[in-house]
Amino acid sequence: MIPLDHAVVARLESHGDRFEILVDPDMAQKIREGVEVLVEDVVAAEFIYENSAHVEKASEESLMKAFKTTDFETIARIIIEKGEIHLTSEQRRQRSEDKRRQVITYIARNAINPQTNLPHPRQRIELALEEIRINFDPFKSVDALVKEVVKALRPILPIKFAERRYAVKIPPDYAARGYGEISGAPMVTMERDEWQADGSWICIAKIPAGMQEEFFSLINRVSKGDAEVRIIE
Repeated sequence: MIPLDHAVVARLESHGDRFEILVDPDMAQKIREGVEVLVEDVVAAEFIYENSAHVEKASEESLMKAFKTTDFETIARIIIEKGEIHLTSEQRRQRSEDKRRQVITYIARNAINPQTNLPHPRQRIELALEEIRINFDPFKSVDALVKEVVKALRPILPIKFAERRYAVKIPPDYAARGYGEISGAPMVTMERDEWQADGSWICIAKIPAGMQEEFFSLINRVSKGDAEVRIIE
C-alpha cells in the first residue's frame, strides 16, 4: 500500500455509476504501459468507492453490473487502464514537463537532419517545439508522443530516424577495457566482434545516428585517442 497523502483519484464511469480508487499516479502509469506491477503496490486502500472524497463505497450490486465481479484487483486494474487519473495542477505540469524532456532526448539521440546527416541540437528541437505548441499528455507513452511530435515538427524541422554502423579497432593496451565499456554501452548494438592475434580488439557497432558524438567520446576515452574508427555505409 502507498501512503494516502501520495494518492490521487482514478475514476471510471460505467453503467450509470461512478467508481473510484486511490492510486499512486506514477505506479498507475506503469500499469498503463504494460509493466508488471502488483495492484497492492499502486493503491492506498483496497476499496472501490462511489465517492472517495466522502468515503462512500460502491455497492456490490453496482460492481457486479459494471464489472461482472466484486474482486478488487480485477476492478482496480480496469479502472486504472480505462479510467481517468486526476492529478493536481502541479502534478500534471511536472509530468507533462518530464514527458517533454524525454521526447526531446529521444529525438536528439535517434534522429538526424537528412539535409546534413547531422543530429539536431537539443536547443533547436526545443525552439521548434515552442513554435508548434504541442500538448504533452502526461499519461501517453513516450513512443506515442514521439510519433505525434515528429509529425508536427516535420513541416518546420527536417527529421529522419537513422542508425550508423562503425568498424572499430582498439589497440592491445586498451583492448580489454574497450571491450568491456563499448560492448556494455546502452547506445551500442554489437553486430560482430573479434580478438586479433596481436591482442587488439575489433568490432562492428551500430548506434543511433544522433549519438555519434557520445560514441566517439567513448572510443577516445577508452583508447586514449589511439583507436581506429571508420563508418560502414
